[in-house]
Amino acid sequence: MSRAHNFSAGPGALPEPVLRRVQEELLEWRTARASVMEISHRDKVFVELAEKAEADLREILGVPANYKVLFLQGGATTQFALLPMNLAAPGQAADYVVTGAWGEKAAKEAKTLCGVKIAASSEAQNFTTVPDVASWKLSDDAAFLHVTPNETIHGVEFYDLPAASAAVVADVSSTILSRPLDVSKYGVLYAGAQKNIGPSGITVMIVREDLLARQPRPLPQILNYKAHADNGSMLNTPPTFAWYVSALVFEWIKGEGGLAAIGARNQRKAQALYAAIDGSGGFYTNKVDPRYRSWMNVPFVLPNAELDSPFLKGAEAAGLLGLKGHRAVGGMRASIYNATGEAAVAALIEYMGEFQRKHG
Repeated sequence: MSRAHNFSAGPGALPEPVLRRVQEELLEWRTARASVMEISHRDKVFVELAEKAEADLREILGVPANYKVLFLQGGATTQFALLPMNLAAPGQAADYVVTGAWGEKAAKEAKTLCGVKIAASSEAQNFTTVPDVASWKLSDDAAFLHVTPNETIHGVEFYDLPAASAAVVADVSSTILSRPLDVSKYGVLYAGAQKNIGPSGITVMIVREDLLARQPRPLPQILNYKAHADNGSMLNTPPTFAWYVSALVFEWIKGEGGLAAIGARNQRKAQALYAAIDGSGGFYTNKVDPRYRSWMNVPFVLPNAELDSPFLKGAEAAGLLGLKGHRAVGGMRASIYNATGEAAVAALIEYMGEFQRKHG
């Protein structure tokens, strides 16, 4: 069997050079004479890896000095609860912009811990667009403003932000490291690893230091962002293997030319796939407002749902995996993260053309 092209939404594809490095080092890592999975996170050699991983991520993203970088557990979904715990005082409200399923889930979870005000929502448009920034109804006293710049399920993406008095908190799980990003526009960036960072099991947070100092309510240390920051993300045993693989991914990104080069490649991939969809004469359809189409997650539907099964069966036979759409949207979804290269997208486009000629 040969390795297939992977379009899974997450866990997503990892760079093949990284996987080969992991394979090579799996039994004996560096001078440890054991696997990286078998040594203490307090071991000097692992601490060195952790410090280098943070330094590389800071370099790649241009993280300002007044931000802390945390490597945590629990995925982005756990942060839906921890964010209001750490940033909102009891009784204080936060503003949420809801442009898809993940923003909706974040707001729902936060309601159990703080007041939630929906500043803007595209639910009435079936999450196919983004409300104009000028129409957002922001609170003067919000604890923070939460946005989801890329909606993995609905394939909607945006980066325009209003001049808000509250710190902007962004779930960037499916868009982080896909292109250059101005970290200074945000108070908090957080991301589950399993798209562009590494394997599932680790969560990256980039938090402005003044927000760590808020401490709005008593919390157990394990739920307290500042406690994690003060302990170098080693308050408890971290997911060491996922941290190690993430460190290799950061090295790979640097070797590829950084986010400018990665971003240019991702833009070409997305443009080619959307051109194929739009040029199919309606056989394939993407329903997202073209102004807000995601570079990372491209949903599309066929003329009728009866074609879905044969499309997926044929795709798998052609070595194209992970194309089934989310149940909330249906149809297909191609997630074209960093490690899913231009050759994979070209192969998908070729298969889509063949399938249309056979079934159109």
